[in-house]
Amino acid sequence: MEARIREIIKGMTIEQKIGQMTQADIRKITPDEVRRFYIGSVLNGGNTQPGNRRGASFAQWREATRKYHDAALATDMKVKIPLIWGTDAVHGHGIVSGATVFPHNMGLGATHDAELVREIAAATAKQVRATGIDWVFAPTLAVVQNVRWGRSYESFSSDPAVVRELGTAYVEGLQGRLGSDASAVATAKHFIGDGGTDRGKDRGVDLSSRADLIAVHAQGYFGALEAGAQTVMASYSSTRDFGKMHGAGFLLTDVLKKRMGFDGFVVSDWNGIAEVNGCERDHCAQAINAGVDMVMVPEKWEKFIKKTAREIRLGEIPMELIDDAVTRILRVKMRAGLFERKPDTVVGDAQDLQARELARRAVRESLVLLKNEGAPLPLRRGAKILVVGKSANSLRNQSGGWTLNWQGMKNHNADFLTGDTILAGIRAAAGEANVVFDKTAAKAKVESFDAVIAVVGELPYAEMKGDILFPAPLAESRLFPEDLQVLRKVAGHGRPVITVLVSGRPLYANDLIDLSDAFVAAWLPGTEGKGVADVLFRDAQGAAAVDFRGTLAFDWPRSPCQASFDGREPPLFARGYGLTYANTVRVATLDTPAADAACPDR
Repeated sequence: MEARIREIIKGMTIEQKIGQMTQADIRKITPDEVRRFYIGSVLNGGNTQPGNRRGASFAQWREATRKYHDAALATDMKVKIPLIWGTDAVHGHGIVSGATVFPHNMGLGATHDAELVREIAAATAKQVRATGIDWVFAPTLAVVQNVRWGRSYESFSSDPAVVRELGTAYVEGLQGRLGSDASAVATAKHFIGDGGTDRGKDRGVDLSSRADLIAVHAQGYFGALEAGAQTVMASYSSTRDFGKMHGAGFLLTDVLKKRMGFDGFVVSDWNGIAEVNGCERDHCAQAINAGVDMVMVPEKWEKFIKKTAREIRLGEIPMELIDDAVTRILRVKMRAGLFERKPDTVVGDAQDLQARELARRAVRESLVLLKNEGAPLPLRRGAKILVVGKSANSLRNQSGGWTLNWQGMKNHNADFLTGDTILAGIRAAAGEANVVFDKTAAKAKVESFDAVIAVVGELPYAEMKGDILFPAPLAESRLFPEDLQVLRKVAGHGRPVITVLVSGRPLYANDLIDLSDAFVAAWLPGTEGKGVADVLFRDAQGAAAVDFRGTLAFDWPRSPCQASFDGREPPLFARGYGLTYANTVRVATLDTPAADAACPDR
């Protein structure tokens, strides 16, 4: 294979080599431009669908990928180099209408179940391959140290050992037997330290020492690379000692490629080269010299090719680095079987978008029971249930970001062609006639019911927009006062209140917990909301149908400003905490310090 690669590179022009190093968004490049400019890769960004149409059908995805793949094989090069298409299928193939969406990684971390994660990754590979896509920008291996970060839910845990175990399992499941019809190329991301930025700021500075970069933030990469991850994505963030990661040659080349022996390719993040001093979105010699092999230039790809060619001819980028980058890209494409794939061949069909039973099992295993005072759970089937809260009947809220679009906020239930809300699961378990849904608890009389289930929590977000910026407190009821209002309306009426919190991070919620007889952390469960009701209700014979299995993969804050857990203040619930029906403890009335004041600078 290496000899074959050398022969191909020997016959390539500078522009053809740079074309292989270029990744453009399909909104900004046509199939014919892929052919003319020898483009090595395209992606669909978080808001990009074929034809720039929201809700593109499975058939439209298949047709789009066929056109781009065919175009790459229609160049005038003697040896035709296939395209590799990347996508952010970070919890299933979430951009595709009708695809099952799994719990986000924070929920999977709570399962502590590597085999389950392996199965989900394999199902994700089937989903993307069915649409003609070969490469997934996952798993995220961030070891989040401050949950202010809006990407916290993409992390399995704040424990590097858990991230290593589950990240390894994800790569194994996604790639399977590399080159087979069931395999998709994995991306270990975002190298390195993205989860450790000061105050959890997106694209911020990780102040970790070199020892902590190794002991904490590198652990997931050790596992993922041992499992054979073929690509690594550079982080937007900076490190204390080496500056912006997209320009950090010591870490990308000396550490990752040389010391860690990584022989796949490094890809930049979306316009990530512009983070480097002196660089723009359309050129960055510093990033290529640092070790970035493929450059994600979603919009200004043509200028990037021209400017990079000029930088090479001026000697600003050594040709041996270009040849090394193209070698790595071709190596991954060959290992992934892209050179052997026949034109117009796509594996699978629309049925492969579905993995509902697997996702429902993942939801069941991810739920963490924080409180069950007086054992109101499990509820009996046939009980009269009042359901309140904005997230009970919202596939949007329960799925979170990176679902149908980047931030996830534009979605409505009708946009999801598959899935069940948490409310639908409650209705199925209790009986349609026994359930009343009153979103704001404005009308229903609580005394008329046997129990209340309140489904509350965060609204969807993704990177950048999801940060809770210092000095704002991390108090759920300050961020979403409507949730506290609805709980106050239903509490104190002599009926048990069961609160299900849908969120992308642990949040200070002492006031909500105090108003609840039972409190469940459901994270971002995805499309299969019936998995929640599976655990909340007894079976037809009156026994607990499914017990809680999830335990916290992150500490739970005791106070409104406890965003990181450095030992100065103990958490309310420590990592590993999680009640079951067989094993419960009393949760006393909690302190509820004022959550309106800005957090102190410490």
